[in-house]
Amino acid sequence: MTYARAMKGLAGAVAAAMALYHMWAIATSPPEAVIFRGTHLLFAMALVFILFPLRAGRRDQERGPGAEDWLLCALSIWAVGRLFLDYDWLVNRIPYIDDPRPADIIGGWILVALILEATRRVIGWALPLTSIVFLIWSYFFTDVGMPAMLDQLYLTTDGIFGSTLGVSAGFVVIFVLFGSFMERSGVGKLFMDFALALTGRSSGGPGKVAVVSSSLFGSVSGSAVANVMVTGQVTIPLMKRSGFRPQFAAGVEAVASTGGQIMPPIMGAAAFVMAEFLGVSYLQVVTWALIPAVLYYVATFAAVHFEAKRVGLAGLPDDEVPRLRQVLAENWHLFLPILMIVIGLFAGYSAPLVALVATLACFPAAALRANSRHHVTLGGVWDAMLDGARNSLGIAMACACAGIVIGLIALTGLGITFTQLVVNVANNNLVLALILTMMAGIILGMGMPTTPAYIVMVSLLVPALIAMGVVTPAAHLFAFYFAILSAITPPVALAVFAAAGLAKTDMWSSGWAAMKIGAAGFIVPFIFVFQPALLLIGTWGEVALAVASATAGCLLLAASLHAYLLRAMPMWERVALFIAALSLIKPGVLTDAVGIILGGGVVLLQLVQRRRAAVA
Repeated sequence: MTYARAMKGLAGAVAAAMALYHMWAIATSPPEAVIFRGTHLLFAMALVFILFPLRAGRRDQERGPGAEDWLLCALSIWAVGRLFLDYDWLVNRIPYIDDPRPADIIGGWILVALILEATRRVIGWALPLTSIVFLIWSYFFTDVGMPAMLDQLYLTTDGIFGSTLGVSAGFVVIFVLFGSFMERSGVGKLFMDFALALTGRSSGGPGKVAVVSSSLFGSVSGSAVANVMVTGQVTIPLMKRSGFRPQFAAGVEAVASTGGQIMPPIMGAAAFVMAEFLGVSYLQVVTWALIPAVLYYVATFAAVHFEAKRVGLAGLPDDEVPRLRQVLAENWHLFLPILMIVIGLFAGYSAPLVALVATLACFPAAALRANSRHHVTLGGVWDAMLDGARNSLGIAMACACAGIVIGLIALTGLGITFTQLVVNVANNNLVLALILTMMAGIILGMGMPTTPAYIVMVSLLVPALIAMGVVTPAAHLFAFYFAILSAITPPVALAVFAAAGLAKTDMWSSGWAAMKIGAAGFIVPFIFVFQPALLLIGTWGEVALAVASATAGCLLLAASLHAYLLRAMPMWERVALFIAALSLIKPGVLTDAVGIILGGGVVLLQLVQRRRAAVA
């Protein structure tokens, strides 16, 4: 057996052990925080150093880890393992009073350096550099000394082993495993067939298929880029073949895939962090996020429809579209794991336990019928565990690295200082504060995954919004949205970059198409800040009025941006609809009246002209 093959087998064994450990911990109740989170971190760092060798060349990666990578693995085991061995001292000491011992200071610095390096290998430089800036600032520009810094980061649960790593260990891994088990048991094809049957025959059907399938798959995968690479392989060629411009096809797939992170019932990893920060159940976060997510996809679906009508595109031929009744009759059993999650959450069970049961049900569900039984193999189960463990590495390291930032912010009081700074810069102007937060979210999200970008915003910017009167759930969801929307915002726009590659088109033109298609995603967060009824906060009458007004506004916005409603529109009608859309989206009786008059006037005019044309 060659060294490279042996290392591949070792990585598989570690990944499987990691998956099984987290399943066991959820089934039997997780160990104490430092033990559970530390073991999770050890698994993640070991896999990173094995799968991502220091020598970054493709040939070197195929050969496996070198001596320096094994050294880093050994140091990881020592730095975390010594806390396990000296656990009684760790829990009985008084933080900030009992000074760290020399070995604690050495272990702390080694672990911080290892986390920075492992995070760099998985997700790049942005988050490690951010952590380094906070380390330098805390040491050189505050009166916090090195012992206090390492006490906070290494010896308490307010730093590296804090709540963010706890969310990764207790929530994220099992939901990522669930997504991997779903994919390996054949659900990916079900989502595509279901979307084809539902929308394939309508005007611009392939584009609508992309919206529906990506929303379904994205809510399971939780990654915009992964979603693009899975569903886009099918939907982008379909859209191009049906007549959509390549850059529009790329934009549709990028926007639809990005929205998966805000689509209940699973959403992205940051949603679990939000539940932890707010001290509420995950079901409550899902409830708040439901209406804005629906509005996002209503606007995206409408954009595809209006563009298809404007260009004159038809749907797919009947022989390429499966029958909905047949898809449901043959594959209804594959929806059972998702149904179990929904029912379990509403029944009040914990999210990790529900996800564990649903994960274990994926392959038995696939075994219920002959058409999916071929997925049920020991190899399929093994591959699902490996995929789940590997796919969780980026989030695990991002949460550990973000713990460094959060620990230093809490220790130095920077969060309070930054809140006062934002309030002063905005001069108590909430709109300006929201714009600053939006820009920060997009910039942070360009360089790091959604979860750490959201965590940094919660530490520095969200308290300022709350201090200015924003309802707490709305402030958190506002930050959450813009950390996600960076995936479709040039110049980085990772989801657009991936989709443009599949569409073989220019990234910039695809990026602007994506922003036009996903325009509602940039507006809706401002609206639920001023109108929390969109988060189902308020009376049913307020909720119904806010939803109806915002839905109409999103539809008119899509029509205006794509120059088609009931027919192609001249510029003055587009401008009128744009003003109507913003008026309807913005809460208030006066603005709603303006929107109804302008929007209704354009609709009435087009109806009259279409009737005259039919008579003639």
